Amino acid sequence: MPTLPDTRDFTALTATRRARWVVLLGALTALGAFSVDMYLPAFPELRTDLATTATLVQLTLTGTLVGTAVGQLVVGPLSDALGRRAPLLAGLCLHLLASVGCALAPTIEVLGALRLLQGLGSAAAAVTALAVVRDLFDGAGASRLVARLTLVLGASPIFAPTLGGWLLSVTSWRGIFGVLALLAVVLLLVVALRLPETLPRSRRRPAGLRGTARTYRVLLGDRVTWGVVLTAGLTNSMIFSYVAGAPFVLQELYGLSAGQFALAFAVIGVCFVAGTQVTAQLVARTSPQRLLVVGLTGAMVSALVLVADAASRPATLLEVVGLLCVTTVFIGVAIPTTAAIVLGRNGWAAGSAAALVGCAQFGLGAAVFPLVALGGLRGDLTTGVAVAAAGAAGLVVMATVALPVLRAERALVTV
Repeated sequence: MPTLPDTRDFTALTATRRARWVVLLGALTALGAFSVDMYLPAFPELRTDLATTATLVQLTLTGTLVGTAVGQLVVGPLSDALGRRAPLLAGLCLHLLASVGCALAPTIEVLGALRLLQGLGSAAAAVTALAVVRDLFDGAGASRLVARLTLVLGASPIFAPTLGGWLLSVTSWRGIFGVLALLAVVLLLVVALRLPETLPRSRRRPAGLRGTARTYRVLLGDRVTWGVVLTAGLTNSMIFSYVAGAPFVLQELYGLSAGQFALAFAVIGVCFVAGTQVTAQLVARTSPQRLLVVGLTGAMVSALVLVADAASRPATLLEVVGLLCVTTVFIGVAIPTTAAIVLGRNGWAAGSAAALVGCAQFGLGAAVFPLVALGGLRGDLTTGVAVAAAGAAGLVVMATVALPVLRAERALVTV
């Protein structure tokens, strides 16, 4: 397992050491996605077993997303003050206890409360993974590692429901939460035994509410930081728009079976992963802000083509899937760049900076679910409009808030 590297250039490490860091940090990054998505196939069984409504079952998902978003704002400053290991170990313990509680939950209300705690626990893993990247690595190598972690984050929602469906064939929905508890145990052991502390005492921030408020005030006082954080939320809401709208488009509109939908969803998901890897390869040759603009523009344009195609005539399934593939490639290009920009600019408070990015991504992204469902348009139109609107808003924020400052700073450096 990883030991502290002797270089801040991630690309200078041996292939084996790079793989070890990707596996360890990727597993921490994936914990939140698996916690959110692995029990989705169990919704019907869960509703029957707990004698509840579909709405209350859906709220258990919302609770996890809220816990993850809010938890990152709490854990980020703690990790800057106490180091990375202590908050991470505490978060994994909370996730473990909440997962065991979920497996034993007697009512939907108890399950919802425990899912909120589960989200708080997984938030510690998400924040720490990004903060460790900034603690140890700089420049293009750090951006490349972030892109690798985004690959894991993008692939996890694809495989988590599939794994959940397989588990349902051998156990119940309670068994799924037992597997999540087991995953937390494994991560706890690995972190406790093999992950070194990456934040030296000399670089830690003061603890307490005043120190936390001061850190967030300084971070959000920087136009580039808050502009890119807001753009991160808008960028993530594009992929949430697709996830929320995909069942309406592919199953209700085109009549795909559950198996056919899973196949189409996987193909489009692979395109998203491919986009993140394009970023990983290009980030050494061009700036992350340029890749962000290219990704937002490409996703917006392809989504608008989807809207125009669907509005003018009945589009074929192949056309819709093809346009969604192109759209998700560009979203995959954009998403890794936001964390790279914010962390690269705020290494002095990497945990808090990572928390802001994560909170924006989960907060704005989660808000998309009800909006897409309430759009009132046909599924393909609603999805295309939501993706295009988020991409356009992200471009406006970047053009008016962040890019002018970045250009001015670059001009000063070259004078």
